[in-house]
Order: sequence, then structure tokens, then C-alpha cells
Amino acid sequence: MKTLLLARHAKSDWSLSGVGDHERPLNRRGRRDAPVMATRLVDDGLALDHLVSSSATRARSTAEAYAAAFRLSVVEEPLLYAASARSILAIAAALPDESEVAMLVGHNPGMSDAVLELTGSSVGMPTCAVAECAVDIGSWAELIEGSGRMLRLRTPRDGE
Repeated sequence: MKTLLLARHAKSDWSLSGVGDHERPLNRRGRRDAPVMATRLVDDGLALDHLVSSSATRARSTAEAYAAAFRLSVVEEPLLYAASARSILAIAAALPDESEVAMLVGHNPGMSDAVLELTGSSVGMPTCAVAECAVDIGSWAELIEGSGRMLRLRTPRDGE
């Protein structure tokens, strides 16, 4: 059994003119929510052991909050930027087998679509949401559409 956490980046800053989409940073709320969500996962007893992020600034900043909480390094995967559900699941299928609990940090609509393809559960994923999915596999390479089940969706508003 493996656990895949599919996370949407925290709230980004749209107020900066001349900044391209890929370079857009987190806004104040995003900088607040990402560490709060990371702490919540730690407090919930999740044993995150591998973290992969889109190369976009806002996703990478979100992933760094999780990395700090779990004392991990971030593996940057440029293909997660604006990835489709199929691409996201292909990236998950290439995770190292020694990882039992892995997180991918990316963007919508891909993340919501990946949850649907993996588990059959349609979930709305606001910024900084984390979908926890159980996958009954021994190797990440066995991960296919429909092979998981949704355990829990966490959002920043859950703790308010």
C-alpha cells in the first residue's frame, strides 16, 4: 500500500505586473497557508518521505513549506507545470519504490483531474488543498487509472 498526496499550490500573487505565469510568487495568504497545511499533515501523523514539485515559483514555494516541515528536499519536475491528469499520474508512476508516502505539488485543473482519474472521486481543490489517496500497489509503476481511493481532502479552511 502506498499513499499519494496530490497538492495544489498555495494562493499566488496576481498583483505584480510584468511577471509571467511561471514566475508568479505566492501572495500573503499563500505564504501563510502553506506552512499551516504542512504542519497539519505532520500533526495528522503522515510520514511524507518524497516530495516532487512543479518548477513554477508558486508551486516550488508551496513545496518548500512541506519540505521544511518534513525535513525533505524538493525534487523539481518541470513536467508538472500545467500538467494533465495523465501526465501527473505518469510522474507518480515513476516515483522511487522506496517511497511509501509521496506528494506531488502542482496546478489545477490537472490536480483535481488526477484525483478523479486515480480514485473516481470528483473533488474541488482550492489553492493549497491536499488530496490524500491510498493506492493498493507494491511499486509505483503499478499505479494506473482507477487504482486508488480517496481518503481525505484537506483545505486551508478546514482549520478555521
